[in-house]
Amino acid sequence: MRNLILPALFMMLQVHYLKGQDHWTAEGIMKYQDITETSISPDGKYVAYVVRKAWMEGEKSEYNSQIWVASVDGTFNVQYTRGEKSSTSPRFSPDGRKIAFLSNRSGDENQIFIMRLLGGEAEKITDGKTGVSLFEWSPDQSRIGFLMKDPDTEEEEKMKKEKRDVILVDQAFKYNHLYTVPVEAEKHDVRRLTSGAFHVTSFSWSPDGKTIAFSHTPDPRINWNFKESDISVVPADSGAIKRLVNRPGWDANPHYSPDGQWIAFESHGGKPEPIGLADLWIVPPAGGQPQAMVHTPDRNAHIISWSRDNEHLFVTETIHTSGTIYAVPLSGAEVVDLTALTPLKGTSSSFSVSSQGGLMAYVYEEPEQPEEVFMEDLDGGDRKQLSRVNADFHTAAYGKTTLVSWKSTDGTPVEGLLTYPIGFKQGRKYPIILQIHGGPAGVFQNNYTGKPGIYMTQLFAQQGYIILRPNPRGSSGYGKDFRYANVKDWGYGDYEDLMSGVDHVLKMGIADPNLQYVMGWSYGGYMTSWIVSRTHRFRAASMGAGLPDLISMTTTTDIPDFLIAHMGGENFWENYEAYERHSAIFHFKNVETPTQVLHGANDLRVPFTQGQEFYNALKMKGVNTEMIVYPRTPHGPREPKLLMDVTSRILTWFEKHGTGK
Repeated sequence: MRNLILPALFMMLQVHYLKGQDHWTAEGIMKYQDITETSISPDGKYVAYVVRKAWMEGEKSEYNSQIWVASVDGTFNVQYTRGEKSSTSPRFSPDGRKIAFLSNRSGDENQIFIMRLLGGEAEKITDGKTGVSLFEWSPDQSRIGFLMKDPDTEEEEKMKKEKRDVILVDQAFKYNHLYTVPVEAEKHDVRRLTSGAFHVTSFSWSPDGKTIAFSHTPDPRINWNFKESDISVVPADSGAIKRLVNRPGWDANPHYSPDGQWIAFESHGGKPEPIGLADLWIVPPAGGQPQAMVHTPDRNAHIISWSRDNEHLFVTETIHTSGTIYAVPLSGAEVVDLTALTPLKGTSSSFSVSSQGGLMAYVYEEPEQPEEVFMEDLDGGDRKQLSRVNADFHTAAYGKTTLVSWKSTDGTPVEGLLTYPIGFKQGRKYPIILQIHGGPAGVFQNNYTGKPGIYMTQLFAQQGYIILRPNPRGSSGYGKDFRYANVKDWGYGDYEDLMSGVDHVLKMGIADPNLQYVMGWSYGGYMTSWIVSRTHRFRAASMGAGLPDLISMTTTTDIPDFLIAHMGGENFWENYEAYERHSAIFHFKNVETPTQVLHGANDLRVPFTQGQEFYNALKMKGVNTEMIVYPRTPHGPREPKLLMDVTSRILTWFEKHGTGK
């Protein structure tokens, strides 16, 4: 099980890569460089961005991130940080002359470093045992606020050394708390601002630097993100904490307005919405009744910043198959026709907005255009490319990607992305792969199809497959009602959306009805297990991190409230029938499709036992199967070599079941 690279296929892919640039290979795709963050200077003259590369030489299998800085006028575009240790999260000082960033270059934990914009040696200003997770300059740039997790006590360290460090489940939490550190002082003495049994998740300085607003959950468990978070304020030089927004549900990501009159935040709206809802609200910093802002199209907004005139919030959201940014008015009608500020032909991400310059930076990509850094005016004009990180990336011929739409069996409109085989010829019928996204509130966007991932689209296209990636009910990007449409309906309406999508492609006359395949990860793995319990139409299936048993899943996952909400809010002992009705394992007698099972050994989101349960059932029933376990892996591969392995495994499995039944 430790031998996770298929030697013959790996050698074949390696030979193809060495021959030149005329083929897509798993190894070649891993040379792609991801741009993970942007940060634009306050005056809009410079953009810092983070480039991530895979390191796979010898025993290495890790990612390395480094910071680049580009001038908007095009005079320079240079790499600012280097080395075997990563540097991330660049943030310009308010005067634009310095860049603070996080790096583990001095040890195992991320610390804050500061470097002058014109270059020079970086200065480390924090040295905590547990490292920094989030930071922000004070408005006068004399201090930096940051979040750091509570370290072990001396007694806990002693117990670890003596191998007596038993784990007390749901006890002895390590909380994130808020600190500040002076920037220019000779000695960087850290001041702690918060303490107690709560976990700080984000924060924002007031414009005068006297107060910090922060959001917090009862403890660090991710499950709280689906049901409870509040907002408080604390004096920036320490003092009493004042609860500002204290109500049921999730209230988080506070942002002070430039004039200090409001704090904007994302919210469930006063009641828990574990399915997923993020509306925009504002509240006076002195306290009072929170006020709802206009709803965004998907009601799933993430705040980037305020406009400098205090009249708008810039928020990012998905609209159908594109990520974009909106300027949402502070006041206005109940419904506002918001205009996307970035091109919807592709998708945009990693936004940053200049506080003074009226400009924004972001990462943009299209199905056949690798991601690069762009900037433009905040009214969506004067667009300019700043980076050329992937200009020399290996680019063989592409399988063309188009948007397709159809109606499900009940008339529900559904969209998806269809990628044709490389070298597609009209009149020929090709094998088709149904790929299902996670979530269920995930969404397939107009991302670059040649990038690394669990499923490498162009590698499948090169092997002659059509790839259909639908956005069935439950997906983000199509409004709250669509996202909530599969509550208490997992495996039914969404199943029809998916099957009708495959039928739509078959009616186009380009797909071979005798060569249909299905694959998906997480919720996509759930739907894969469900599909093979409902139909025998697929030649083979690949279930990645799937959850075929919703009863055992609910009691072992780290997000039980999310799953319970999708089952209508009732626990399994209150409604066994509902959980069984939607679980593939309770319909297992129908399964005949050869099914591959992929799972991470350290998965807490969808515990390893879910995959093991389905695999063992397949073996017991005599259904053709194999199980691949990725060591050290949580809910999806994090190591490049393991990530590179997945698509090759699936291709081999599908090819194995390409003829006969």
